[in-house]
Amino acid sequence: MRLRTFESFWLVKNGILYSYPSLQEDLKTEILVIGGGITGALTSHALMESGYQVTLIDRRDIAMGSSSATTSMLQYEIDVPLYELSEMIGEESAATCYRAGVQAIFNLKQLVDSLQLDCGFEMKESLYLAHSKKASTWLRKEFKLREKHELGVKWLSASEVTARYGMISHGAILSEVAASVDAYKLAHELIQYNVKRGMTVYDQTEIDQIVTTTPQPSVLLSTGNTIQAEKIICCTGFESTKMLKEKVADLFYTYATVSEQGILVNEQVKRTIFWNTANPYLYMRTTDDGRFLIGGEDSAFNIPLFQQRIKERKSDILIKKLEKILPEIEFIEDFSWAGTFGTTKDGLPYIGASPEFDNMLFVLGFGGNGITFSVQGMELVVNMLQGKPHPLAKFYRFGR
Repeated sequence: MRLRTFESFWLVKNGILYSYPSLQEDLKTEILVIGGGITGALTSHALMESGYQVTLIDRRDIAMGSSSATTSMLQYEIDVPLYELSEMIGEESAATCYRAGVQAIFNLKQLVDSLQLDCGFEMKESLYLAHSKKASTWLRKEFKLREKHELGVKWLSASEVTARYGMISHGAILSEVAASVDAYKLAHELIQYNVKRGMTVYDQTEIDQIVTTTPQPSVLLSTGNTIQAEKIICCTGFESTKMLKEKVADLFYTYATVSEQGILVNEQVKRTIFWNTANPYLYMRTTDDGRFLIGGEDSAFNIPLFQQRIKERKSDILIKKLEKILPEIEFIEDFSWAGTFGTTKDGLPYIGASPEFDNMLFVLGFGGNGITFSVQGMELVVNMLQGKPHPLAKFYRFGR
């Protein structure tokens, strides 16, 4: 097939699964969720489960933002290593955030299983590879701290990594809890499930202004229509950085390429997702339809005029890096794409109220494991609406 398009593999593979009307009239709702990606899908589901009347809107088609570009690797790990996060917020607090990631993966599995959602969800292990001798020193330190906090880890020597996976490294942390999923399909299926039980959804609905200074917040649309809500939940990911004065995240472009179907890898590789200690890091996994996916080569710069050329060059680099790590692989590229993501200074998300907006909550799952943060956000948002405390709220707050 070999498609070198701007569209991601997930979008080309699945197509537009469900389509919704644009909003062409005034509307009143109890809760308005802005953003129809995986975060909006999970958040709106939690709200529906708690009995709220929910309306969801998106300026694009559903899940056409970062959710269509993600590599959908589900890890409890945060982009900032546990030992570094411990220095920032304290060891016990950092361990709490890491353990929340483990629980989020199990929670998502339970959700997918209970609703029987067809989204390619698979429980896997995760292997964090040292890309150099120097990196193996601090990775060993990271392993000891994770082991101390019983995060289900094992240290593998370089020779053990090669024997198990055929990969070249300088040692690795093997984590027993990880997963992979088709996040684009998951978002669509979860939203459709809730539409069938009363949630209203509008795509291709552009916002001109959000007004939160009145007793009830309202959203002014480009059509001239208005949505009034008792509470607004913003799940717009990296696009939220345009509306917030507080600098919550740095934006970057990440690249991915996926092989043709039927790639030959051993069973251990199929059961594991991989990433390494390089900067930017490389991440890899198989897909549920028998492909091998590589991502990385993050960059803070992207020139639209040369976007296709940059993407092709990044794809070539990713394949060459893969061949050095996994020399026996025969990778024939089928799709390559790029996406925009955000990263925070401590690797943690922003979930909660911003002092810049009244009657509004944000669920911004920045970072390499934004999906697991969004799963955590499901519980946090409901607790916040009901005035209940949550142990993670202080770590994910604005103004930290």
